[in-house]
Amino acid sequence: MGSLETLVAAELGQPVDPRAAALAAAIAARHGDAARAVLFYGSCLRETRLDGLMLDFYLIVSDYRAAYGRRWLATANRLVPPNVFPFEADGLAAKYAVLDEADFARLCSVHADNVSVWARFAQPARLVWAADDAARARAVAAVAQAAPTLLALAAPTLDRAPADPLDLWRQGFTLTYGAELRAERGSRPGSIVDADPDRYRRFLGPALAEAGVNAGAGTSLQIRAMALSRWRKLQRRGKRLTLIRLAKASLTFAGGIDYLAWKINRHAGTAITIKPWQRRFPILGAMVLLPRLMRKGAVR
Repeated sequence: MGSLETLVAAELGQPVDPRAAALAAAIAARHGDAARAVLFYGSCLRETRLDGLMLDFYLIVSDYRAAYGRRWLATANRLVPPNVFPFEADGLAAKYAVLDEADFARLCSVHADNVSVWARFAQPARLVWAADDAARARAVAAVAQAAPTLLALAAPTLDRAPADPLDLWRQGFTLTYGAELRAERGSRPGSIVDADPDRYRRFLGPALAEAGVNAGAGTSLQIRAMALSRWRKLQRRGKRLTLIRLAKASLTFAGGIDYLAWKINRHAGTAITIKPWQRRFPILGAMVLLPRLMRKGAVR
């Protein structure tokens, strides 16, 4: 295990609130023998009181067909990963995304066609449940790709080496936030790093080495232009994928079309009200919302 994987394994192995761990185990049990690992991520990691919050998990499965009793859910997960489901137990509310082991590894890597997974797992997370040691090792190896991916794609967009090494992380998170529809304030990407600067300093050297990036080297105009062009493609694709995933969530969430409208109103400052026919036909109703959102300029 390399130095970065060692750091990642130690971070993923840190303890969590027992209630969060129990919730993760219950999510895994919902999918039987297909469940391989459950990761806990997001702002709730830093919270000491979980009541009233929405906890975020990723469930990693062996195979989509094995994970579901319905074939259409497996097909949807394969074509537009991940599927997202609500979950409640012991007074806690959560949502969890489902990926198989192959998709999780791919979407944490520099070969991913969108930022959604590696942008999250370049940040702290916890591996709160694993089926066995092999599942744990595969989850660690996948997560260990996320930070190098962020740094490898962010570094060439800078015209000079940052005076503060943490600015490379800040640049990366700023770019990823631009590649999704997000409701958070514009200062949010910087606050991710500032919440735990020592963590990002520890990870910087090993992650750069794994990415093969020399952060002190200059970037040529041609390489910078190519890097920025790639980010523009990631941003266009990412925002459209966000909408597609939200539309798909209208089928996996009870009252999902209302959840979709709430999310879009937060992201775009709209005041969408869902009509009765849209609740009867949630996918069609969700698709009708897309042109309105694009006219608002939220998707570029």
